Amino acid sequence: MPPRPAQRFPGCGPLDATLTLSRFQGKYTWVLFRVIFVIHLRINELDADNVIHAREFSRDPMNNSINLAERVRFGTFELNVRTGELVSIGTAAVEAGSAKVQLRQQPSQILRILVERQGNIVTREEIRQILWPDDTVVEFDRSINVAMAILRKALADDADHPKYIETLTGRGYRLIAPVEWQPSQTAAQGLLGPRAETLPRIEGQISELEPRAPKPWRKAAIMGTCAVILVVVGYMSWRHFRDVAPAGSQRIRLAVLPFANLTGDPNKEYLADGLTEEMISQLGRLNPEQLGVIARTSVMGYKHKDVRLDQIGRDLSVQYVLENSLRESGDHLRLTAQLIQVKDQTHLWSQDYDYLARDILNVQDDVAKAVAREIRVRLTSQQQAELAKSRPVNPEAFDAYLQGYHFFQGNTDKDADVAAKYFERATQLDPSYALAWAYLSRARNWQANEGLIPMEEGRRLAREALGRALSLNPNLAAAHFQMGRIKQQVDYDWAGANASFQRAVALEPGNPENVRAAAYPALFLGRFDEALQLARRAVDLDPLNAGSWAVLAEIEFYLGPLAQSAADSKKALELDPDDWGSPIDLSRTYLLQGRPQDSLAEIEHVHYAPSRAWLYALTYYALGRKKESDAALSELITKYHASNAFEIATIYAFRNQTDEAFEWLDRAYAQRDPSMMSTKLEPLLKSLHNDPRFAALLKKLNLPN
Repeated sequence: MPPRPAQRFPGCGPLDATLTLSRFQGKYTWVLFRVIFVIHLRINELDADNVIHAREFSRDPMNNSINLAERVRFGTFELNVRTGELVSIGTAAVEAGSAKVQLRQQPSQILRILVERQGNIVTREEIRQILWPDDTVVEFDRSINVAMAILRKALADDADHPKYIETLTGRGYRLIAPVEWQPSQTAAQGLLGPRAETLPRIEGQISELEPRAPKPWRKAAIMGTCAVILVVVGYMSWRHFRDVAPAGSQRIRLAVLPFANLTGDPNKEYLADGLTEEMISQLGRLNPEQLGVIARTSVMGYKHKDVRLDQIGRDLSVQYVLENSLRESGDHLRLTAQLIQVKDQTHLWSQDYDYLARDILNVQDDVAKAVAREIRVRLTSQQQAELAKSRPVNPEAFDAYLQGYHFFQGNTDKDADVAAKYFERATQLDPSYALAWAYLSRARNWQANEGLIPMEEGRRLAREALGRALSLNPNLAAAHFQMGRIKQQVDYDWAGANASFQRAVALEPGNPENVRAAAYPALFLGRFDEALQLARRAVDLDPLNAGSWAVLAEIEFYLGPLAQSAADSKKALELDPDDWGSPIDLSRTYLLQGRPQDSLAEIEHVHYAPSRAWLYALTYYALGRKKESDAALSELITKYHASNAFEIATIYAFRNQTDEAFEWLDRAYAQRDPSMMSTKLEPLLKSLHNDPRFAALLKKLNLPN
C-alpha cells in the first residue's frame, strides 16, 4: 500500500509535529551518509579504474583501437558496429527473408556501446552523456527505459531472464552473450593509412568518460567538496523545515492493461478494446492530481503479449496494474478485474461481474470505485455522486459506437467512411447517445478534410452532430474537444478554440488527446512555454505513443532547437516505424538544417502521397534540381489542389515567388485549410514576412502580428 498522506503542519498536535521533524531529520541524515559513502567509494575506485580501462581497451601509440573488426556476432545476431546494421543470423529468420532487424538510432547506439564493452558494465550516466549532449532537453530516465525496451524487443530478449542484456539495478547494463569479432579487411587496410576511419567512434566517446588517475590534490578537493555539501544540505534542511510544509503523498500511476477477449469470438476484439478505452477514461477522471492513468496507446502495445508485470512497471513508470478479461454468454457478459501492485506483484483486489450488456458502464463505475478504495484515491463528494449514478446504455447502440471507434483508430479513407456509418447507426438506435453524436461529428470532419464528401456539406453535418452532442451533455469532454477543432481549423477562432480545449482538459485531464490539442492554440497565440509544457505532459500520460512524441517534435520544430525536434521525431519512429507524420517532420527539419540529401532520403519513408509530392518539390529545389521540383509541384497542383493549397503556397514562398505564394494562401483561406493555423510560425513562409500582405493575412486569421 502507498503511504498515507503526510499530515500538514497547520493544526497538527505537538507530538505529531515532533515525529514529523524526527522523520524529516532522519531522512536527511541518511541522505548525507549516502553522499559521503559514495564519495569515499569514488576516491578509492579512481586508481582501480585505470586498470580496468587498460584491460578493456587495448590501444596503439596513436591512441587508435587495434581491434581490426567492424562486425561482431553474439547469439543469433550480427552487428556492423560501423554502420549500426543488425541482422539475425538464425536459420529461421534467414529462410523467412527477414534477416535484417529494423533498429532506430538510439537503441542501435546503446547496442554498439554494450558490444564494445564486451561484458563490462555500461552505466546509465554514460549512455546519457553519449546519446544526449548536455544541452539536450529530454527526460533521460524515461528515454533510456523506452530505448532499452525497444532494443530488447528487437532482440526478443527478456529483462527478467535475459539472453543478451542484463540489467544491474541501480548501476546499468551489460551484454552477457559471448562476443565474436569478425575480421574486417577494410579495417585492416585502414591501418596502413593515416587513420582507420572505418572504426566505430563510440569507443572513443566512452574513453573520454573514463576517469584518470587521481592526484593528491584531487582527493583533497573531493573531501573539501564533501564538507561543503554537509554545510549546504544542512542549511537547506533547516530552511525546508522552517518554511515549507511537507509534501503530500506521491502521485500514483496506474496502467489499465488491454481487456483479454475470452469470448471465443475473435470478432469481439473491438468490444474488448473499446472497454479498455472506457475503463481508462473512467479511472482518469477520478482524481488526476493524485492518480495518473496511462493512456490507451501505450498500454495497447502489450495486447496479446506475455510481458512480466515488473517489466511493464519499468516501461511505464507505474506502481499498479489493472488486468481485465471479458467473457460472453448469451445476452450476459462477465468481466473479471484484478488490481495488482507492481513492486511485489501482490493481488490487492479481484472481482467478477456478471451483468446484462446494458449495464456495462455501471459495472465500470463499480470497478473504478473499488480501485480508488484499494489505492486510497481521495474522491470528492461530487465524484462519488457521479460514480453512484446509474448509466444504462442501449446495448445495440453501444456496440455500434464501439465498432465505429475501432475503425476511427485507423488512418485510411475506408476507415473514415466505415466509422461514420457505425456512429450514425449508434445515433439512430439511441438518439440520446451524446458520445456517439460527438464522434459522428469528428468522422464527418475527417471525411470533409479528405475530400470524401463535399467540404461544405461535411462541415455542416459536423456542426449539426456536435450541436446535438452538447445539447444532450454539456459536460462531455469529447464534444468540447471537437468544438475546439472546429473553432481552430474552420473558424480561425483561436480564443474560442483555446477555451474549448481547456474545458476538455478540465473534464478529462488524463486524456492525452485533449492535452495535445490544447498545446496548439497556446503555440499559435504565442504562449510558447505553455505549449511545450502541455506537449511534454501528453508524453508523460502516454509515453509509448508515437503520436505524443510526434506532437512534441512538431512544436519543437516551430520553436527550436531543430536538433531536439529531429530527436523526438526519431523517438516516435522507434515506437512506431509506421507513424505517418514523423518522416514528414524529419524531412522538413533536415531541409531547414541545410541537409537536403538527408531530407530526400527521409521522403522515401513518407506514405501520404500529397505530402510526398510537397516534400519532393521543396527538396529537389534546394538541391538545384529544378526540373524535378517543377514536376513534383505540378503533380501536387493537378491532383491535390483542393486540399493542399497551403502546402503549394509554401513551395512558392520557398522559391521566392511571392505573388504565387499569396495567391495560394488566399485559396487556402477560402478553403478553410486547417494548415492555415500555422501561418505565422511556418518557417517556409519566412520570405513573405516583410510583405504588407502577410500582416493583412494574419489579421484575417485572427493571429497576433
